[in-house]
Amino acid sequence: MAKRCAGGALLLCLTVLSLAPDAARADTILVMGDSLSAAYGIDPQAGWVSLLKHRLDDEHEVVNASISGETTSGGSARLPDILGQYHPDIVLLELGGNDGLRGLSPQQMQVNLGKMIERSQKQGARVLLLGIEVPPNYGPAYTEAFRAVYTQLARDYGVTLLPFLLKGVDLDSMLQSDGIHPTAEAQPIILENVWSKLAPMLSASANGSD
Repeated sequence: MAKRCAGGALLLCLTVLSLAPDAARADTILVMGDSLSAAYGIDPQAGWVSLLKHRLDDEHEVVNASISGETTSGGSARLPDILGQYHPDIVLLELGGNDGLRGLSPQQMQVNLGKMIERSQKQGARVLLLGIEVPPNYGPAYTEAFRAVYTQLARDYGVTLLPFLLKGVDLDSMLQSDGIHPTAEAQPIILENVWSKLAPMLSASANGSD
């Protein structure tokens, strides 16, 4: 390719070629989640994060740092190193489900997620908060306190919120035998839920706005 550039144009040609790979990638997207984002119990390629990678193709880098069983405490402890390694532009936080299943304090969960949002924002990343809900058998007071964590965090930190990651998923027919984890059939629905909030963030980035 360089041989086609004549005289003084050679340097310009090489510069354009060297920039091309980076220029094709507008954002690095980091997913910090638990088993719902780690494709627990299904083919990893069928999980919603892999489907997102496929949809974005090579335009964006998607880093999935999700771990099955992860709590907000564990995610908060892991996040600083991951931010330092990948320097993401957008962070998708999908945590809290395991806190709820263990009956952990919603107040502590809010503190942990708040720290993750703050750390992400300090490094210049925008945050998409992916909410989840706990089964009603925990009682209305706990259920409401748990749900309120996400709305309060979105309000306090000005981040985008998807209130319920599994919206539209048939909880009778689209859960695995454990009654908790979505099947492969549910993954495209989850992707569309995430996409409804992520797509505007990507468009804003492409247009150079915050």
